[in-house]
Amino acid sequence: MKDYNCIFCKLANGDIPTNTIYEDEKYRVILDLGPATRGHALILPKDHYCDLYELPDEVCGEVMKLAKRMAARMTERLQCSGFNLVQNNGESAGQTVRHFHLHLIPRYDDDKQNINWVPQEPSQEELENIRKTICGE
Repeated sequence: MKDYNCIFCKLANGDIPTNTIYEDEKYRVILDLGPATRGHALILPKDHYCDLYELPDEVCGEVMKLAKRMAARMTERLQCSGFNLVQNNGESAGQTVRHFHLHLIPRYDDDKQNINWVPQEPSQEELENIRKTICGE
């Protein structure tokens, strides 16, 4: 299913020109127009899913398999020294387009990019309470 008002549906389905580095019947991988590093790309399903929560399990597995293949190819051909996969869900997590997409970000020793967070220091009691909440205990 497509959402004809979604910019990423239009990009994924070829309605808007892209710098495509891979395409098959279900996915298009394009270079990001505002890249974090050289070669930064996006995996876009051609069907519309707002986020990870809407993504069928089968599609989720296919996206990760495609990400693995693309990361290997990009690492070899771009000669990057590392690789990040980034996927955001919801505005508070940094999602700016409501169409599931996975960022493929080649990393280089001197790229000056940081994908990090400030580590918290929860007590063992807090960790146990969180574990129980998640597990439904």
